[in-house]
Amino acid sequence: MNGEADTAGIVIVGAGQAGVMTAEALRTGGFEGPITLLGDEPHGPYHRPPLSKAWMAGEIEAAQLVMRAPEMLARKNITLRTGVNVKAIDRSAQTVILGDGSALPYTGLVLATGSTPRALPLPGGDAPGVLALRTRDDASAIADRLAACIAQQRPVVVIGGGFIGLEVAATARKKGLAVTVLEAAPRLLGRVLAPVLSDWYAELHRGHGVQLLLGAQVAAIETDADGAVSGVKLADGSVVPAGLVVVGIGVSANDQLAQAAGLACERGIVVDACCRTSDPLIVAAGDCTARRLADGNLLRLESVQNATEQGKSAAAALLGQERPFTATPWFWSDQYDKKLQMAGLSMGADGWAVRGDMAAGAFTVYHFKGEQLIAADSVNASKDHLLVRKLLDAGVSPTREQAGDVAFDLASLLVK
Repeated sequence: MNGEADTAGIVIVGAGQAGVMTAEALRTGGFEGPITLLGDEPHGPYHRPPLSKAWMAGEIEAAQLVMRAPEMLARKNITLRTGVNVKAIDRSAQTVILGDGSALPYTGLVLATGSTPRALPLPGGDAPGVLALRTRDDASAIADRLAACIAQQRPVVVIGGGFIGLEVAATARKKGLAVTVLEAAPRLLGRVLAPVLSDWYAELHRGHGVQLLLGAQVAAIETDADGAVSGVKLADGSVVPAGLVVVGIGVSANDQLAQAAGLACERGIVVDACCRTSDPLIVAAGDCTARRLADGNLLRLESVQNATEQGKSAAAALLGQERPFTATPWFWSDQYDKKLQMAGLSMGADGWAVRGDMAAGAFTVYHFKGEQLIAADSVNASKDHLLVRKLLDAGVSPTREQAGDVAFDLASLLVK
């Protein structure tokens, strides 16, 4: 073997949650060879959930955002390289080609490349002051613009009533800014929440002073004499003034490297339950993936849990082990003083039951398909959330009447 081949080890493209979890799981799983973690950002691994909330609000310091300090990774003999652009994968040579033209050999390759916010495909969509949120630098740029809006007493417009958009709206309102949310659909979070909960979130935001325009069709971004954003023009000709526009209209999986290398991709890098791709030497984890289910359908999940669990599954696959990710998916969102915790996948639900007091802001919405519980969304009801995860993992379903009856002990269904 030549010197280059001797140094080949496992290369991980992406230094976010999935990449870090894979690297650490490889070490705990007994892998002793080189592990190289490549990040395209100038920062080391950091936590993303606080970006739209505490970090943007200026409530935490940079040190609190750090997920793994470089020295901590170094102690585990994990080499972190930041600011690295990966240009291509040469599968036949088992190398990744970096932006500077150098080649990094691998015995196993992990793609943890994440996702990218969808751009606004409209006139003025790239004007200064039109921003999306994905990275730490994105969040800092939005925070700076929020400060400018406060100083100039200018309003904020959020395009997209999904989780990121609503979290940014809540953060901006807490700073005292006038906020308008434009959502093209007839209700907020329509793809993930039951109508009753969509309506509740709409009233939550309205109660905090947010102006919601549902069914809004955005036509263009208006700019001032300097070319900076000044407002959002709607299809009816009206203009919503803005000193900042935050675009939250979804994300696309970063699967370009995989596609160019000939890996199977469809709305993301296609993987099995163990995170194996169509190349036996390459695994993928996190937001860049689309998991092929047993029924042939594809499942895309964008969450910390998914990145963590897929990272562990990807590491096991490279070690020749089977560790399918089969746990109940869960997700959370903080808006104002309300914590939403979601468990399970609610697509296909045809019935719901509400447990608790929606007016008091502490309740759970249970999703049923037929008579089977498939998911639940809890607001300020952490005990319900944890119990639902146990019920779903065990395949145990209450009836709708039991779910909606606070006097019924749901935990009793788990007692054998």
